[in-house]
Formats: sequence, C-alpha cells, structure tokens
Amino acid sequence: MLGPAILAASRSDKMRRIVSAAPVTKPVVNRFIPGETVDQVIPIVSDLAAKGLEVTLDVVGEDITTVEQSYAARDAYLELVERLKDLGLGERAEMSVKLSMFGQALPGGHELALANVRPVVEAAAAIGTTVTLDAEDHTTLDSMFAIHEELRKDFPQTGCVIQAYLFRTEADARRLAAAGSRVRIVKGAYKEPAEVAYQNKAEIDKAYVRILKVLMEGEGYPMIGSHDPRLIAITQELARQTGRKLDEYEFQMLYGIRSEEHLRLAAEGHRMRVYTAYGTDWYGYFMRRLAEKPANLLFFVRSMITKN
Repeated sequence: MLGPAILAASRSDKMRRIVSAAPVTKPVVNRFIPGETVDQVIPIVSDLAAKGLEVTLDVVGEDITTVEQSYAARDAYLELVERLKDLGLGERAEMSVKLSMFGQALPGGHELALANVRPVVEAAAAIGTTVTLDAEDHTTLDSMFAIHEELRKDFPQTGCVIQAYLFRTEADARRLAAAGSRVRIVKGAYKEPAEVAYQNKAEIDKAYVRILKVLMEGEGYPMIGSHDPRLIAITQELARQTGRKLDEYEFQMLYGIRSEEHLRLAAEGHRMRVYTAYGTDWYGYFMRRLAEKPANLLFFVRSMITKN
C-alpha cells in the first residue's frame, strides 16, 4: 500500500528537501549508496572483488534538465572507466546507465542519449568490460530498446533490463533471448498505471517466473535481479532443467541488501553481481529502494526513531 505513495514522493521536490534535510537520512542512505565520488566507491569495488563478488556501478542522477548535465553524466562515466581500468577486473566490474541521465527526456533526447552513451560503451569495451542500459518508466522503453539495438551493432555485449510488472515484457523477453544477448530481469520499481502494468504482487511474481523461463530457455545470458529466495531457487531449478552451467547466467542484488546471501551464492560457485550506486543525486534511487520492499522502509523508520 505504501509503495505507490513512496514512488510518488520520489518525484516531489518538497519531499526531496524534507528527506534530504533529516539528520538521520545520510546514515541510512549510506546503507544503499556507499559513496558520493568515484574515489569513495573504488575501494568498495576492490573489497567486493576480493570477496569473490562481481559489481555493476551506477552513477545516480537521472532527473536532469539541461544538455550540459547530460555531458557531465557522460564524463562521470568516462572517469569511472578510467578508474576501473586501473583495477584490471574486466567484466567483473561493469556499469549500468540510465539513459534519462544522458538526456533522453530533453528535446532531441533519443539522439542525444545515444551520442552520449556511445563513447561510454566504447571506452568500457576497450578495457574489457560492458555496459547495461537500465529500464526506466514505460514511456522511455521504446527509445531504450532502439538505442540498445543500435549499440549492439558495434558492441554486442551491451546489456539491457526488462521489468516483469509490465504487460509488454514477456514479448520483449522472447525477442531479446537470442544468442549473445545480456538481459537483466527485475520486478520493476516505477509507479506505472494499471493500463500497462500488473499492480498485484502475486501477479508480478507469476509474470517474473514466466519471463525468467523464457530467458533461461533462450540462447542469451540471463541476469537475475532479485533478492527473493523463492525466485533464486526457481532460477537454480530452471538452470538444472535447461542444462545451464554456473557461468551461463548470474544473480544480481543491490548493495546493502542481503549481503550474506551475496557471499553464500558466490561461495556456491554462482556469478553474483552487486549493483552499487554512488553519487550526490541519490534521492530518486533511495526512494525506489524504500518503495520496493517494506523491510527497507521499516529500516529507515526505525533509524529515525532511534535517532530522535
């Protein structure tokens, strides 16, 4: 019940000011976002890698309003590539990008976003790693998929994300589950209308399993974005049924959530990638984490009560 209200608040400037000003906010945000600068996050990457984990890095900040901000986003990712180059981790440390941050919603945004993201994808390929295009709200997806298709002509390892709660996604999964593709499946974390998305958790879970089966039976590389123990177990059973080896799919979870499970899966030989966000414009990302799971909201509320 609270999820939609929190997602609505994620777009509110007033709520942004209130949450940002609360003394307790920063310590709680740090659970999900371990730093504001590349200098702060690189040691985190090294630590996760030392534990046998992989990582995908997201520079937060999708709600931009100027072309200059889109260039700054591009440059932030190019700086990240240079720092990852020094670590020499290859595809164990990849990047996730939101095309809205690259100017997708601005006038001429499709072409602008493509022009901005291409050098990032090219630079990533040069150091042996990859980029995944994150999914945002449903109005952006045709553009995202078109940019994904264009980038894959020169950089076929470029990944994309699909969201189980959207009605369209099962068809998207069938199209994308081809040889050489890299597809992350998540439940979805944006407020979507009933005309385009399932609203009931049980329906979303059923859709997730249907789509997961399409990906696991396909020829691509599925990336399972979930903290749900049931979905993790279903993935393992589908891998057994389809004959997939441990390096032919991977699990992905958020930094700061179920960290012990990250280590358990890695110890079992699974590829386990930790989605790690950093940056100063953390508000939208943080609010979606609260909306996704009641436990995250309770964690925030308990922290506020403890501090006051």
